[in-house]
Amino acid sequence: MSRERPIGDKRGGRRRALALALLPGLLVPLIAPPALAQEMPDPTPSEPAPARAPGPASASPSRVTEPATAGRARRPVFDAPTALRGSGAFSTAAPLGGDPAPAASGEEEPTVARLPRFRTAPSLPGSAAAQGTPARPSLLRLRAAPPRRLGSATRQITQMRTQQTVTDLRLTPVIQTPVSGVPLPAPILGFGLPNAAGLLLGTALRRPIPPDTAYAPLGIRLGTFTLLPAFTQSIGYDSNPDQIGSTRPRSSLALRSEAELALRSEWSASELTAEMRGSYLEYPQNPEASRPNAVGTARMRIDVDRDTRVDLETRFLLDSQRLGSPDLGAGGATTRPLFATYGATAGVQETFNRLQLSLRGSIDRSVFEDAQLGNGTTIIQSDRDANQYGMRLRAGYEISPAITPFVETFLDTRVYDTPVDQFGLRRDSDGIAFTAGAAVALNSTLTAEISGGLQHRSYVDRTLPDIDAPLINAALVWSVSPLTTVRFNQQTGVIETAVPGSSGAFTDAATLEVQHDLLRNLSITLGGAYLATNYDGVRIRERGYSATARFDYRFNRWLALRGSYIYSTLNSTIPLSTYEAHTVLLGVRVNP
Repeated sequence: MSRERPIGDKRGGRRRALALALLPGLLVPLIAPPALAQEMPDPTPSEPAPARAPGPASASPSRVTEPATAGRARRPVFDAPTALRGSGAFSTAAPLGGDPAPAASGEEEPTVARLPRFRTAPSLPGSAAAQGTPARPSLLRLRAAPPRRLGSATRQITQMRTQQTVTDLRLTPVIQTPVSGVPLPAPILGFGLPNAAGLLLGTALRRPIPPDTAYAPLGIRLGTFTLLPAFTQSIGYDSNPDQIGSTRPRSSLALRSEAELALRSEWSASELTAEMRGSYLEYPQNPEASRPNAVGTARMRIDVDRDTRVDLETRFLLDSQRLGSPDLGAGGATTRPLFATYGATAGVQETFNRLQLSLRGSIDRSVFEDAQLGNGTTIIQSDRDANQYGMRLRAGYEISPAITPFVETFLDTRVYDTPVDQFGLRRDSDGIAFTAGAAVALNSTLTAEISGGLQHRSYVDRTLPDIDAPLINAALVWSVSPLTTVRFNQQTGVIETAVPGSSGAFTDAATLEVQHDLLRNLSITLGGAYLATNYDGVRIRERGYSATARFDYRFNRWLALRGSYIYSTLNSTIPLSTYEAHTVLLGVRVNP
């Protein structure tokens, strides 16, 4: 006979009544979500608070605060999920409407309030959050919330794409002839060696490879500008300072003093940059070969709006002619005469979605110093002084962020101060050129611009035949690795000449430079250059080559040691124009 418990047992009734009484209190922490770390603003009169569903959950607030104490602000207290209690990541659950339980060690344990702030995602129509019961945020969202976004997310990207500075390498003076010898890579120009073709290539003032930030100069702050001055003193040896063909060239000790000044703006919009460099080469054993060298440029970009910008540029170059230049009678002069070019460019660029249109105008002037011959006579070169006026129209279409094809038209005219030169020729001329190419930018590791086309130049004097020549231009910067960078420049053009019977000279020059950082403060640079000059109408051909090796060792931010070796040679159909030279320089560079 089985014994059954009476239905009205007092002990069982007490247990059931106690369970029913505690059930709402146990369900509240499971149903109600923990309060957010960032307090939500109180609803305004225009935005009434959402209605809460009736039941026990509505009776317990989702955010409980500590009572304010003296010298201590009220902060939110959070009730952690049941699965996380006892893990030490959250504080012990506080009774509803009461203070939280203190930690056993007497110190306050970290709470959810110490986690990064976050914003909840907008609730979807028909979801539990939209109906008054917000969903519980996950643990990953509580512990690794994204930072708050400030400003427009696309403003900086759009500004970089539409307002970046694009320097046209061919808006440089092309009146002067490559009379200073074979072109050298740009870092060698810092040693004060003459390099007139460097400006023609557009590489004379290009920004050098930035050094390690630990050794980069800090500069001098002047308002919203940063000045970067530098001074270099070098000593070395030159086997042929005159750069002239001779059985016994007059070698000499080489002393070079150089000063530099770079300027850059610190503006949120627009930009102003400038760089100037001047040096003097002195040869104690060959004083006639001593000469100055200076080069400078300043560029300003004015951001009118997101799609329109104005570009301004000024430039100058001071250099000397080599004694073996055909324009000086191939070795008849005893001293190296100076020449200078200076000019300015102004242009505007407009962007229509993917289409980019730019129009630029330029003016350049070239002046030459008279040369002294060995017999005491003077070669008058003032009839070579001229002005060049040019206009360039360019249209590009961005088919992808990496490739932008373009077409370009360039018109220019060259007007001499003296209508008729000393040989009875009128050398004023007009030129037109058409090119097509593409600008390439691949993941910030490869930046290149390659173009090709045709050019035509006609002269006022009927005895000077017109010149038709191809145009091939290229500029490339390739970051092979964080430690290795390759730079390549190639430029063609028709330049002026004073050789009787020649309309002009077609010049093709290219430079290649490879820099590798062996250490954070030690880098080596290897480079080579090629020069080809063909004088139209006469049988004068020149081919030149150069090779360079350089190292830079930086002791700290303001002191560095530099050394270089340069080999250059030029082969010409004129015997006295052919030369070969070796140059070694070692110097100390100071950045105040």
